[in-house]
Amino acid sequence: MSTLAQTEASDGTVQLATVRERKWKTPIVLASVTVLLALLFLMVPRTGTSTFRLSDRSSAIKLPDVPLPTALTCWVLIAVMILLVALAVVQVQAYRTPPLWLISVFGVVGVLAFLVWASAGGLVPVTSLLVGAVSLSVPLVFGALGGVIGERAGVVNVAIEGQLLLGAFSAALLSSITGNPFVGLFGAMVGGVLVASVLAAFAIKYLVEQVIVGVVLNVLVTGLTGFLYGALLAPNEATLNTAVRFERIKIPLLGDIPVIGPVLFNQTIIVYLMFVTVALVAWGLYRTRWGLRLRAVGEHPKAADTVGIRVNPTRFWNVLLAGAIAGIGGAYFTLVSVPQFGKEMTAGLGFIALAAVIFGRWDPIRATLAALLFGFVTNLQNLLVILKTPIPGEFMLMLPYLVTLLAVAGFAGQIKAPAADGKPYIKS
Repeated sequence: MSTLAQTEASDGTVQLATVRERKWKTPIVLASVTVLLALLFLMVPRTGTSTFRLSDRSSAIKLPDVPLPTALTCWVLIAVMILLVALAVVQVQAYRTPPLWLISVFGVVGVLAFLVWASAGGLVPVTSLLVGAVSLSVPLVFGALGGVIGERAGVVNVAIEGQLLLGAFSAALLSSITGNPFVGLFGAMVGGVLVASVLAAFAIKYLVEQVIVGVVLNVLVTGLTGFLYGALLAPNEATLNTAVRFERIKIPLLGDIPVIGPVLFNQTIIVYLMFVTVALVAWGLYRTRWGLRLRAVGEHPKAADTVGIRVNPTRFWNVLLAGAIAGIGGAYFTLVSVPQFGKEMTAGLGFIALAAVIFGRWDPIRATLAALLFGFVTNLQNLLVILKTPIPGEFMLMLPYLVTLLAVAGFAGQIKAPAADGKPYIKS
């Protein structure tokens, strides 16, 4: 971690010097989380045995349940977290940034410690918890990927919520009319592109403030789909709002692997498409000509223009691509989760996806991991209610948004967006 600073020599010349600095934010956040968990375990001690079930009824390979002594396990895991905090401090002392694996391991250990405490005398179905987390994360992942592409191109994509919502509406309508979920999926992509095209036109051609356009589009799509639902879908529910859903497709052998088999290899077409899309975007962004041009117009549009890249058309088409990807996330609501459209059914997940973009540092892999984290926390909230933990129900409802806030403020507060993000390009 170093920066360049100007120094003036005795002869009056200006020299550049490297200034090394330590950034303590990550160790402070990790230490704060550790202290909060330790205080929770001290103030609300729980005893007994916490049982983790690794197999469900459909598992071909049955694994035994794992019982853990609640109090002892909690404090052992707290000790591991303290060790990880110490490793983060050592990294910062050596002027290095704590690696992603350290933060990831800390997160897993912290969640495990909390689960052990919460499930005292109860049962945690691990496979069901992870399957539910992936299911809740799918719209977030597609929305986050759309956000990454749009903002890497230099356009702030606040309209992810609108793209998800119109995608869900279009998928439900077309799937109901044709009886074909693939037609509904295509319609969802078209719906996302429609919202993205309005955003691109106003942001790129007419130079309107991009955040304002995104917010207005979200409100517009919410009102439009709400009106069409009441005027069109509700009176004709049997024919226009009874979508044909995608069925789960189990991959032979892989789907029978304990724990991860049902999570990764017994899913619907949209989930498998999510895996492929994440890999393609991550590879394309850094390894292809398309990705180089995309990053160029988002970081240094004038330099990109100088070497012959058409900045505004490149931004426009990539914003449309981002809208199509986000639209697929909207299709998940009506082609997998619920076979019909409901008013405002996306429930603000577009803004959570935008937070995942920021938390993921505008990187497709990191943004995907952030989206999976938020999906896991949302599903964890439901499990904690079932386990009847001594935490108020109101806090349970706050949990996904609280984690989102802590993640963005705690780990991403000083992260810099692409240099030209949100700045219209006017060719001189």
